[in-house]
Amino acid sequence: MAVTGTASRRRFYSFLDSELGLSDFLPSSSSSVKFVRWNAVRFDRSRFLAPIKAAKEVVSGKADGAGGKNVKPPPANIVWHECSVDKLERQQLLQQKGCVIWITGLSGSAGTAWLYETEMKGRSRVVVGEIMKEHKSRKSTLACALSRALHSRGKLAYVLDGDNVRHGLNRDLGFGTEDRAENIRRIGEVANLFSDSGVICIASLISPYRKDRDACRAMLAEGTFIEVFMDIPLNVCEARDPKGLYKLARAGKIRGFTGIDDPYEPPLKCEVVLQQSGGNCPSPSDMAETLISYLEEKGYLKA
Repeated sequence: MAVTGTASRRRFYSFLDSELGLSDFLPSSSSSVKFVRWNAVRFDRSRFLAPIKAAKEVVSGKADGAGGKNVKPPPANIVWHECSVDKLERQQLLQQKGCVIWITGLSGSAGTAWLYETEMKGRSRVVVGEIMKEHKSRKSTLACALSRALHSRGKLAYVLDGDNVRHGLNRDLGFGTEDRAENIRRIGEVANLFSDSGVICIASLISPYRKDRDACRAMLAEGTFIEVFMDIPLNVCEARDPKGLYKLARAGKIRGFTGIDDPYEPPLKCEVVLQQSGGNCPSPSDMAETLISYLEEKGYLKA
């Protein structure tokens, strides 16, 4: 709702000026200046939020199985501004080294692995269903366990979960090859910013294409991208199927599902591989401790 009137000492250029009090810093003018003041209570910001879309002019080519959206460099008048506080100083403040821990693997490759081995065998379907409701599945389980382990050690970490990011930043993207590549690229850029800030960023998503993961590695400084491969066989992931997605994919109700009718390209030179040992899969907390040991050994947990 907009209300028009006259201003004797102030003028408002937008509802934000009124809301934030920016008019206090604006020069006063004639008492006949007209303004529009928005009723912030009635203003529904969501009605005016358009989905974030990549500009068509920066997209070229058809998806080649591992990418498809090529982003052009910024124009010459867009320059990088260096800050007087650099990454080394931020790391010194946090007493840790900023990095990205990129957890990749098939859907269902983590989280429910230990449930399947330790809690679900011999249980009825109903009991298994109730157990599954109490536990988040997927790589995000490991990511959260790792975040908690780091927090308990006084280290600052942040999780970029593949599903969570699609609620906001990547809500305009689907699951086709090109959109999945763009999804990974955006998450890689955000993870790079976290790393530069000195934070340990934990990215948890399927990220099926090797080319896209390698592109994210190339964004970061050498030694700051830690690729963690959840090496769990497809048949095991499909047997767990916590979301019922494999069943839907087999029935043809989901197209382009990784591992069924869309490929997963395992890492060739990842830093850490987490896998079953003797048919038993370690718990998320055990896997988190494995990663903590790696971070300590490589010096990431000190400045």
